[in-house]
Amino acid sequence: MWICPKCHRAFARQEQSHSCEKPRTIDEYISQLDPALQPRLRELRSLLRDALPEAEERISWSMPTYWKGRNLIHFAASRKHLGLYPGGEATAVFAEELEGYDVSKGAIRLPYDRELPAELIVRIARWCMQEYAK
Repeated sequence: MWICPKCHRAFARQEQSHSCEKPRTIDEYISQLDPALQPRLRELRSLLRDALPEAEERISWSMPTYWKGRNLIHFAASRKHLGLYPGGEATAVFAEELEGYDVSKGAIRLPYDRELPAELIVRIARWCMQEYAK
């Protein structure tokens, strides 16, 4: 067990990467991550911003989130992939187009070694706005 000397949280792995402070904005979230991952996160954020201009950016569940009356879609960085979280209904609707990606109920894992499927991400985000926005 390893305890971070800065935030005093306990982790199973020595020197485990983590954020000592919870980010308050998407900019803070991205800036706390590995610099090598930041361009990919900014690319995903840009796609979502363009697709959802009426949605508010916020942090929810410790993840960047787009909100319009409720959470529409989230994204987050993991060690081996970017996670896109549009909800279970969206992953079911787009299941055929998501073949070849690791998908579970409500989650789409986008590997770092593959180009982002920009058009598909935009369509999923717009679907979320249409279906979930209040």
